Amino acid sequence: MSRTPLRTDHETFRKEVRSFFAGDLVRRVLAEVATYAPGEEPARLGVYHALGQRGWLAVDWPEEYGGLGLSPREAAVVTEEMTLAGVPDDVHVLSIDIVGKFLLSAGTEQQKQHHLPALARGERAASVLFTEPEAGSDLSALSTRAEPDGDGWRLYGTKVFNMKSQFADVALCAARTSDGVIGMHGITLFLLPLRSPGVHIEPVPSIQNDRFNLVVIDGVRLTAADVVGEVDDGWRSLNDLLQLERTGIDFHGKARRLLDVVIRRAAETGRLADPVHGARLAELDARLRASHAMAWQMVENLATGAPDPVASAMSKWYAGEQFRPVLQAGLEVDGMGGVLTSWDGEAPADGVLEANVRLGPAHRLASGTSEIMLYLIATNGLGLL
Repeated sequence: MSRTPLRTDHETFRKEVRSFFAGDLVRRVLAEVATYAPGEEPARLGVYHALGQRGWLAVDWPEEYGGLGLSPREAAVVTEEMTLAGVPDDVHVLSIDIVGKFLLSAGTEQQKQHHLPALARGERAASVLFTEPEAGSDLSALSTRAEPDGDGWRLYGTKVFNMKSQFADVALCAARTSDGVIGMHGITLFLLPLRSPGVHIEPVPSIQNDRFNLVVIDGVRLTAADVVGEVDDGWRSLNDLLQLERTGIDFHGKARRLLDVVIRRAAETGRLADPVHGARLAELDARLRASHAMAWQMVENLATGAPDPVASAMSKWYAGEQFRPVLQAGLEVDGMGGVLTSWDGEAPADGVLEANVRLGPAHRLASGTSEIMLYLIATNGLGLL
């Protein structure tokens, strides 16, 4: 399939992307995912390959690395339309938005050439190994070690609550390469091949559809070619890129899709005409419109080269916090039917609400917890602490 020509008109591009996500391929993929039994989950979907063939999977990457050289605006359009269509986006977020962006920002030319085109085509997947059993939001407490071994290192440690590592080819792994008084110092980012001897991946029990993983790393040898950025400088890279790249677009898109389902159910059950339900849903709609405006301002900041880490934290926090009231409204509309799973033939809206009830807490945790976002706002923005 030939690549889609560059478009300078933002809205024209959105129409093309929206048309793609409304097409037969996406409908077939979503129908297939809906039939997955418990324990099955999506990985490298055909949707990703089709996006990659068009250059849309990583649309803002340079052409030599598999993108189309467009702006963060077009990348946000793809992300937003993907989430609004209900396409599982974890592989895209991990491979493109996190690992890919780290390599673009801090990777060597060899790393970029080796990994980025395959990620952009949807032929390879990546995951992230940051969180540990005793180090969650505070990565300065991580204990995974990279011990010197000749001209390289041996990695030892345990990572937890990572997603899609069972499908991924490589992971961006944070490990300690030196000790010091300040915990943030001495952290290095490595590209860890996940099929290496010494890497053990097993599931961590949870209530959501897509599994969390425990990854044990036992003596995997890495070299200087596997280091992303500078040795001992991983904390700065993590802090800078993750803060700048938060927009809230994906969180808003998922909340909007869920609210649209709840509104449709309210109309079908006659509860939309009820003043209590109607007023509540109108309020939630207004909140999500505000969230949408905030998120797109963050995208515009990125596109114009003026990112605002504090405003980005505000946008992510606000978008992430909308899920709980939307879920509550959905349960009030559907009552006990709202807790029927997609595997029950009588589940309203194909069990979308129930699945999101189980997934709900993750929206306040992913990409930085709500508490960490408030901390960044209080310290960096308001100077309170």
